[in-house]
Amino acid sequence: MPRPVVRRELLVRGLLSLGVLAASAFTLLTVQPRLGLDLRGGTQIVLETPAEATSDATDRAMEVLRRRVDELGVAEPVLARSGDHRIVVELPGVQDPTEAIEVLGRTAQLRVQPVTGPGDKPTPDGDSVALGDVVMTGEGIKDARATPNQQGVGYLVGVDFQGDAPGAWQRVTAEAACAQPGAYERRVAFVLDDEVVSAPQVDPSVGCGTGMIGGSTQITGRFAQAEAEELALVIRSGALPVPVEVVEQRTVGPTLGADAIEASARAAIIGIALTGLFLVFVYRLAGLVAVLALVAYAGLSYAALLAIGATLTLPGLAGFVLAIGMAVDANVLVFERSREEYARRKRLPRAVDQGFRGALSAVADSNITTLLAAGLLFWLATGPVKGFGVTLSIGVLASLFSALVLTRVLLALVMPLLEKRPSWSGLHTLGRVRTWLTTRGYTLFRRPNRWLLTAGGVLVVAVTGLLVRGLQLGVEFTGGRMLEFTAPAADIGRVRAELSAAGFGDAQVVTSGTDGLSVRTGPIDSAAATRVGEAVDRATGGAEQLSNDLIGPSLGSELRRNALIALAIAVAAQLAYLAVRFDWRLGLATVVALVTDVVVLVGAFAWLGKTADAVFLAALLTVIGYSVNDSVVVFDRVRELRRGGGRPFPDVMSDAVLQTLPRTVNTGIGVLFVLAALLFLGDGSLADFATALLIGLVAGTASTVLTAAPVAIALESRSPTRTPAPRGKVRT
Repeated sequence: MPRPVVRRELLVRGLLSLGVLAASAFTLLTVQPRLGLDLRGGTQIVLETPAEATSDATDRAMEVLRRRVDELGVAEPVLARSGDHRIVVELPGVQDPTEAIEVLGRTAQLRVQPVTGPGDKPTPDGDSVALGDVVMTGEGIKDARATPNQQGVGYLVGVDFQGDAPGAWQRVTAEAACAQPGAYERRVAFVLDDEVVSAPQVDPSVGCGTGMIGGSTQITGRFAQAEAEELALVIRSGALPVPVEVVEQRTVGPTLGADAIEASARAAIIGIALTGLFLVFVYRLAGLVAVLALVAYAGLSYAALLAIGATLTLPGLAGFVLAIGMAVDANVLVFERSREEYARRKRLPRAVDQGFRGALSAVADSNITTLLAAGLLFWLATGPVKGFGVTLSIGVLASLFSALVLTRVLLALVMPLLEKRPSWSGLHTLGRVRTWLTTRGYTLFRRPNRWLLTAGGVLVVAVTGLLVRGLQLGVEFTGGRMLEFTAPAADIGRVRAELSAAGFGDAQVVTSGTDGLSVRTGPIDSAAATRVGEAVDRATGGAEQLSNDLIGPSLGSELRRNALIALAIAVAAQLAYLAVRFDWRLGLATVVALVTDVVVLVGAFAWLGKTADAVFLAALLTVIGYSVNDSVVVFDRVRELRRGGGRPFPDVMSDAVLQTLPRTVNTGIGVLFVLAALLFLGDGSLADFATALLIGLVAGTASTVLTAAPVAIALESRSPTRTPAPRGKVRT
């Protein structure tokens, strides 16, 4: 390639890198992170509209709830749709579940009804009234506000109507005006949640049969300012077009959030530092360049999350961890291909250039399959699975930029030095492992059935765990309430006994970390949850409650359904892509290995007695992404080796596995450092997440050899493909 063209490409990449890094730095310095409740503390409430409610009615109900929360002054509340009938409300800083319900206010429809006489409905005025038929609902109320009474003492409430409501208001007041002043029948009641919140009299100036004409009215009564503002808020914000039901209530203490953030930060710093040292040890100066690109990747992906306003949660960290591994993997793929090219040509600049070109297909295929899954999970799933899809998508795109653009620019800048001293680059040799494997002449798949039998044995052990011990599902799936406490040196037996004495004999008590304690029960109300906390406090001599989660069983079924549908479509999309890029045999083998990894991880959690919760679900998705990535890298090499033609397919598969083994080991060690840091430094949720990923890391790596490769060989033997002729010219 002519040198001016090379320089022009380098200049374009350099300017692009500077622009992206500058924009990322600006975002990091000016935008505050938007943390999920599991990181910052607060209360999440999930409301559900009736099954017959339209999507438009649910949208209007969400807007009413948004105004209600905003009026009550909760800092940075978040309201969002989840599915057709769910509204998720996040109230940061609200720690009392009862208070959270009060913040949202009553959830029934506001109604306007005439008073027909004395009755059994108490009013704020201290009497009781009987009510006539509903003449107007909250949909007819446009606005309500508290203003000073210019003609009397205190405040009044002004109400504006909309639609057909002015006519209805005129008719009801025209009828009420026919009663004598002071009579019950001269009053009109505003009723919310079957409670009369106001029952004012029609002003004596209104004539019988005439009514109050116009699109607004006033409620007077010598209100204090606070009373008027509260009444205005109830009237204005009570206009829910459909009733809603609380199906989930989750409260997370701020201490848990602070600990999680601190643990995550320490783990990320230590894990990336160890990964960086390993890369420098293996690839020397090229490894140092990769470390700089990896640091830039972390800043770039975090800045992108800030820029789009994504909410960072603990499950979302799963996608970030996987993306770190893929960022390392892309660099390792390039370096290993550069080593191969240098062994042929002995010219480092040309070897590095060809290394990027040779690794491009593997990097692209592995990242595209991951992006397919992440995008579909974001589009189809809900809750933590959706957050995982967002974080993973951004991380994958950032890793592609850091590996294919930024790393290449940095290597080009130091290339004049490396060209004189190739040994400084770390790319001047194939490495001890690769050299040892190539000189031994191993053939791994002369008897592929033995590998399949080994994989089958592992599957039997995993399935046995599910049958014998069963998978302990978290309350996200089963419904119920979970309370977490800080209780150093707690006696679990004493806690169980105290809970049983308090009437919670079926409660499950488990430890979490060194000083954590979790209590899981069936569905109970807030008062019963308070008694659970008191029982734990008595048993431990003083326990600090960190979280209080209430999740309805209908949420569990919806989460499972949406997650499974999204996952099935994502796997089908990956299979279709792999069938096009490779062939259907290799694509099907990849999916078989993926299913194997899922079963192994679920079975391992069953044997370990760990809870499968939302964080576990995110870890499971991460393992799926890693499993596909590993198989794609191997099969990409298979596709390349088959272009020579003439060799038995088992031998080609064996060479592909052995040639990519250094990449597998180096990438695995890099991810291992991050996961080990999370395991030892993280809290209960992060530790379980790291455990799941460690199991998945081993399973995903092993399944390529034990499952994917033998299955591909078996499919090839039953339905052989015509070996493609070599395409293009051989590069020199």
